[in-house]
Amino acid sequence: MSETEKPLNFLEQIIKNDLESGKVAKVITRFPPEPNGFLHIGHAKSICLNFGLAESFGGECNLRFDDTNPAKEELAYVEAIKKDVEWLGFRWAGEVRYASSYFDTFYEWAQHLIKAGKAYVCDLNPEQAREYRGSLTEPGKPSPTRERSVEENLDLFERMKNGEFDEGSKSLRAKIDMASGNINMRDPVLYRIRKQAHHQTGDKWNIYPSYDFAHGQEDAIEGISHSICTLEFADHKPLYDWFIENLPVPSKPTQYEFGRLNLNYTVTSKRKLKQLVDENIVDGWDDPRMPTIAGYRRRGYTPASLRKFCDMIGVTRSDSLVDVAMLEHAIRDDLDKNAPRAMCVLKPLKVVLTNYPEDKTEALSIAGSPNRDDLADRSLPFGREVFIDAEDFREEANKKFKRLVIGKRTRLRGAYVIEADEAIKNEAGEIIEVRARVIDDTVGKDPADGVKPKGVIQWVAAHEHAEFEVRLYDRLFNVEAPGAGGKDFLDDINPDNLSVVNKALGEVALKNAEVGQGYQFERIGYFCRDSKAETLVFNQTIGLRDSFNKAG
Repeated sequence: MSETEKPLNFLEQIIKNDLESGKVAKVITRFPPEPNGFLHIGHAKSICLNFGLAESFGGECNLRFDDTNPAKEELAYVEAIKKDVEWLGFRWAGEVRYASSYFDTFYEWAQHLIKAGKAYVCDLNPEQAREYRGSLTEPGKPSPTRERSVEENLDLFERMKNGEFDEGSKSLRAKIDMASGNINMRDPVLYRIRKQAHHQTGDKWNIYPSYDFAHGQEDAIEGISHSICTLEFADHKPLYDWFIENLPVPSKPTQYEFGRLNLNYTVTSKRKLKQLVDENIVDGWDDPRMPTIAGYRRRGYTPASLRKFCDMIGVTRSDSLVDVAMLEHAIRDDLDKNAPRAMCVLKPLKVVLTNYPEDKTEALSIAGSPNRDDLADRSLPFGREVFIDAEDFREEANKKFKRLVIGKRTRLRGAYVIEADEAIKNEAGEIIEVRARVIDDTVGKDPADGVKPKGVIQWVAAHEHAEFEVRLYDRLFNVEAPGAGGKDFLDDINPDNLSVVNKALGEVALKNAEVGQGYQFERIGYFCRDSKAETLVFNQTIGLRDSFNKAG
């Protein structure tokens, strides 16, 4: 291995060995989301892993929806997930797959287990079933109907399918071991009665398979070579293997587990994310404050930055807590290299250049980006009146303040050096205008008199500019572990997670910014045009300061 090559992670090593030994002829992985919400940053890691492994080893990756619970699923989630996968830059093999496409086969395989004496219809309701299940220290008790005959079980199961029984009154369970040390093996549920329409199969079914029963069999039907799950499914692996061994499946996949991604200052529980949406704490699953892929996209994160982040954190056999500053570093690094520059003024303060002719305007040229030669130069209109940010002016200041001060000079970015002469105030004593002078022949040059300016500030022309709303985002939560210690996670929401500037001013070209286009607003941060607002709105992606290196 050369010095530039990264060592293989444990999954890559397993796949390499399986290919070399002939255990598998082709790598086939899958990304199997449940369509019960939008995908979050943890799913991004799983997407990059499953699709990335397939790409690295010349294989294929399926996109398959584990749609076994119609009560919580929506077609809108299906479409959002497909969009997220494509946006990240991946393409699944063949058509999109669904667990629901295999429901007929699952039903037949459930009958197979009944006929083999390995499944039975249980009359315990969900609460009773939990009582009979036992605990980590106590074995479970067999259901009173565990020894029903094959004929009776087949009849009852068909009647369940036909809708003859109420929800919760019966279930189909595997007959394994009620005394197993692994609670997942204590006669797990295979089918539940749910009289609910399904987004793919309509009203065809009154019963739906459990996730555990469906998942491994989907893998087997699709010929998955490496079924890669997060670590919480490790305790389910014996059950996964039991189904594979006891059913007439066309292939025998193997399950492997890796550590899931946990970010500080972030929640990724779908239940909690849905609560944020349902209680209107955010304005949808794609709110820029949400840790969903759609939220990151709307905020201005790039596919490259998310993929880079997933590569940075690596793949391990144990769960880990990752500093969100690493994610912020990934997007800041990407945008610093690639985002075009623009000037914006959040708190406009008019500056009148008293020695600049009233009827004169000119166009000044400035680089589109210091890092990209392929971006054309920007043409900036310039005239007698410009706007600067109010924070960049003081009547008096110490030497550390390197911006505009009465009697001092500063440079307007890409334009002239100016010197402030006077501050105009209203009746309340508030500064409403600054009078200043242009120092001649200083575009791209220092003043001929040798008095150099202190600092460089952004500006926009008063006679020609864009006006828009700017949304400034901070972290949604103000503690590292929201909800820790049994608290309500909503109590940890940062009250200052969003502030809105209604009338920011920017370069005139920003009027035509494309939706989702990211920019560095010089000296402020990185922003992108919002994808949902009907008017011109820019969302803050991330600030200029890189806290990751300092935290490092």
